[in-house]
Amino acid sequence: MSSRKPAVLLIDPVKTGEGYKKAARDFGLHVVSLYTVEPTELNSRWPEHTRDDDASLYASTAPDVLAALADTDFEVKAVVPAMESAVHLTDVLAHELGLAGNDVELAWARRNKAAMRSHASQAGVRIPAFRLVHDMAEVPAAAEEIGFPVIVKPTMGAGSHGVTLVRDAEEAKSLRIPEENDLFGWPVREWLVEQYVRGREFAVNCFSSDGQHRVMDMWEYRQPDDRDYDFPLWNNVQATRDDPDWARVEEYVHQVLTAFGVRRGPSHTEVKCTPDGVYLMEIGARLPGGPATDQWADYTAIRPFHDALTCYLGRRPAIMDQDLDVRAMFGAIAIRNDDAPGTLVAVHGLAELESHPSVDKVLVSYRPGDHVPVTRDTKTIPVGAWVSGPDQDAVVRALAEIRALVSLEIAFDASA
Repeated sequence: MSSRKPAVLLIDPVKTGEGYKKAARDFGLHVVSLYTVEPTELNSRWPEHTRDDDASLYASTAPDVLAALADTDFEVKAVVPAMESAVHLTDVLAHELGLAGNDVELAWARRNKAAMRSHASQAGVRIPAFRLVHDMAEVPAAAEEIGFPVIVKPTMGAGSHGVTLVRDAEEAKSLRIPEENDLFGWPVREWLVEQYVRGREFAVNCFSSDGQHRVMDMWEYRQPDDRDYDFPLWNNVQATRDDPDWARVEEYVHQVLTAFGVRRGPSHTEVKCTPDGVYLMEIGARLPGGPATDQWADYTAIRPFHDALTCYLGRRPAIMDQDLDVRAMFGAIAIRNDDAPGTLVAVHGLAELESHPSVDKVLVSYRPGDHVPVTRDTKTIPVGAWVSGPDQDAVVRALAEIRALVSLEIAFDASA
């Protein structure tokens, strides 16, 4: 019998670490956390990232991780992706350790968007037309082949970081590298140039067990008007099962999960729904970000971190079969700076926002005196809030009330 202590290996638990660490403790397991980013950067962005770790490892390749694990007295029972950056390495390590995971042969296609597009095309999954480029000078020709407008996005990004809408040939010719590094700090070396798909955009959150999939919920990304966009977050509203697009989106996402070898665990799949069909934007084999996990825990039978860990331990979570006991509908709002960069003078209505009866959480990224860029990704949202209500209509009303309450006063840069 092994004398090594049973543990969970969490990969990059810098945002959802607390939830997974608590779940591991509740399962009687120790916590070994693997961080794929250099300690110096982690200490500056997340100074308490190692809190509640039994062991903290720093490595970014499977051989280095396995060597580091061999020097510990822990026996890993499950490997868990605690961030989008972790989904590929998670399944490689699970495979190497003989543990429950998703299809390792398709792990890269679930992480790299170029591989994702190529596999989807081979598997018969509807996707936008695309080209892979390695230099901005290649964008105009690629865009001309596809037809304007196009979206240019890094293949390894997340949170819309570095994603750019290119409307015409002039914009394509003048395009410069939007971001030198992705959201996780890694250099950006390749981009997708892809067809801009006009349609309703949904994020679909599922759990899977032994290849069976169940939709937990579905969120619509709503915009202020019908203009083309490259950043989807404005008003997010949970969809209802009587939505006219629910059934075909659900069927399509089940197809996507099966095609991409997702057999167990949570997933977050983003799609666009058009009259001619549903298109894959991206698939993430991990828990959703944003409000979903907190609101599930508060208002449903879903225990996101415990249920996810159950999957990664190779067991079937109860929420695959039981009633979800949904006691509220959810929404989220992003108060963006869509105008120009400048210095934040004030956030008007912040106190009223924090006391609004439908608001579950307020997130403030900038304080008066801070420089505020134009909002282009999840890192540059000045103010956000998570809301809940008895039904979808109540959520939509609450979002409208918040927009009437809250505004940004910004002294724009002289060059803006």
